[in-house]
Amino acid sequence: MIAEFPCAERPEAPDIEPALLERLRSGDVQALEAVMRRYNQRLFRVARSILRDGDLAEDAVQEAYIAAFYKLDRYSPTGSFAAWLTRIAVNEALMIKRNRSRHDARRDPAEVDEIDTTGRDDFPSGDPAAAVAGGELIRMIEKAVDRLPEDFRTVFVLRGVERLSVLETAEILDINPATVKTRYYRARILLQRTLSQAMDHAELHAFEFAGERCDRIVANVVRRITAAQGS
Repeated sequence: MIAEFPCAERPEAPDIEPALLERLRSGDVQALEAVMRRYNQRLFRVARSILRDGDLAEDAVQEAYIAAFYKLDRYSPTGSFAAWLTRIAVNEALMIKRNRSRHDARRDPAEVDEIDTTGRDDFPSGDPAAAVAGGELIRMIEKAVDRLPEDFRTVFVLRGVERLSVLETAEILDINPATVKTRYYRARILLQRTLSQAMDHAELHAFEFAGERCDRIVANVVRRITAAQGS
């Protein structure tokens, strides 16, 4: 990894600078790398929200950058470069999803991998409290997001995770801003329902006094009393 262009944790930097865009148009590979590291996380998240598969999302992001690089003449500097680039990633992800669906349709039904929507694997240990205690709350949330309907899922990722505005999200997905608001609201309601049971269990088990801490205190007290009795 080249330290000169660290990957942005959240692409909140201003939209692409004119100078960087010109370098990109001229075929400057370093400029392309700077753009990729700025927007990688956003593009991966939106692609994964559609595909629900990290490897396929990576493929979509790579194809999006390649497509964008060769379509720069179609980008108008009067619009948002980030939104333009994200739309391309959305389209690439949708294309991969369509191709995969056609491929699966031709396979033996017994061979097609099915996505578990029962919620049985929401908590790796089978116990919501243990999952939270084990530091797997983020994974739990990711699984809950994966179970959202696709339209809600993508809006939630752009609005709730990437923190884009209603207008930016509407522009990227080419839908009405009112639709963005409705889908985001419904997505949050569905997530709250999915996670409420886990959080209820977690609250009951918060700050438990057991395990290594309990053993350590018992051992220390016994050792001190034993030592005092022997003196």
